[in-house]
Amino acid sequence: ELFGHVKGSFTGAHRDKKGRFELADGGSIFLDEVGDLSPAMQVKLLRVLQEGTFEKVGAETSSKVDVRVISATNKDLKREVAANRFREDLYYRIIVVSFTIPPLRDRLSDIEPLANHFIKQFNRVHHREIKGISRSALQVCLQYPWPGNVRELENVMERAVILSPGEFIVPESLPGNIRASQPATSGETLKHLT
Repeated sequence: ELFGHVKGSFTGAHRDKKGRFELADGGSIFLDEVGDLSPAMQVKLLRVLQEGTFEKVGAETSSKVDVRVISATNKDLKREVAANRFREDLYYRIIVVSFTIPPLRDRLSDIEPLANHFIKQFNRVHHREIKGISRSALQVCLQYPWPGNVRELENVMERAVILSPGEFIVPESLPGNIRASQPATSGETLKHLT
């Protein structure tokens, strides 16, 4: 998928196929969960980053690319390096510019705009006309710790868009585990955001 293949390189390879790196030549490629790469894939990625070359499956020659790699992970890569699960040389290649984004539970002010963004997105997908999230449903969301971060919020908003009976997302449209979350201190959470 990343590096492509040449025709006949394996059963079912009926034609040449460009990989993601070749398609991104001259631009950028985003690699999500880079901390989960296998040791073999780490070596291949390191080669692309160091030399700007890769080999398609079944190819006899290397291909050259000029690609900006943007990666993300939920793992502490320094710990992964110390535990010999992530190559130190690759770590220094990908850590050129680094941003640490706190978990969603530490960014309560992001929940409402993200929820409304996902509502708009899933209105289009599911042909709904939900206008937004109700204050009571927002309060429930603000009390939940979001262990799955933004991806979990996205999933919850898709479900809520599908199940909401009215014009707004209401608490009853949210999964039971989110509604059952512990309340924040005496309703101060919503006041803090207004």
